[in-house]
Amino acid sequence: MDTPLQNRTAIVTGAAKGIGAGIATALAAAGARVVVNYRSDTTGADRVVKQITAAGGTALAVAADVRRRDDVAVLFAAARKAFGPVDILVNNAAVYAFGPLTAITEDDYREQIDTNLWGTLLTMQALAAQDDLGEASIINLSTAGTASHPLYSALYVATKSAVNSATLIAAKELAPRGIRVNAIAPSVSDTDGTRAMGFIGSPMADAAIADIPLGRLGTPDDYGPVAVFLASPAARWVTGDILFASGGQR
Repeated sequence: MDTPLQNRTAIVTGAAKGIGAGIATALAAAGARVVVNYRSDTTGADRVVKQITAAGGTALAVAADVRRRDDVAVLFAAARKAFGPVDILVNNAAVYAFGPLTAITEDDYREQIDTNLWGTLLTMQALAAQDDLGEASIINLSTAGTASHPLYSALYVATKSAVNSATLIAAKELAPRGIRVNAIAPSVSDTDGTRAMGFIGSPMADAAIADIPLGRLGTPDDYGPVAVFLASPAARWVTGDILFASGGQR
């Protein structure tokens, strides 16, 4: 088995389902000890941990709300106690709600900006605050929507555009310490979340597929190998990049 992440410790936020679960599983298969973070879906997080351990990997589920600094401190402390310093961070936790510009509320704004951007900043701060850290990799989840600018996504895409900027700036700031910072920009994907929205099978899904040159929606399994690459020594010369894993969607 190829284990390029052996003896590494990873936190994947929002990993109880969907893309986060796919990335957590892939990192574990590559040898990392994985902390499966979740906010409220205990059942889902436990399911991901069981899948990882059943395959011979190492994982732990930890509840924490990435919007809260104290929770992020608890998350990193739990990871350190179980596995040692955290040297892989995947910021996957995000919320989204699509609709016309005129329908955006202040509550929508607070929920999305606090989770998608503030949560990403807090966890990057926590990783960088470790004074015994060697080389490390931060991977933020963006969206191909920052290039394609789909209708009814003004707020969500704005938060992810901010994540892109934070990624590029943090990459410069943290490079002297050997901490690489990159982002993955997925296409529209078939996940638990998009299914719960009723998106899959809808005319909007058909339109999205028509906009993806490879002719299908993404799946959680498409993004795990990309995260493994960015976290691994194979990407040692890659930082400050927004990698579009989007089937060609732009």
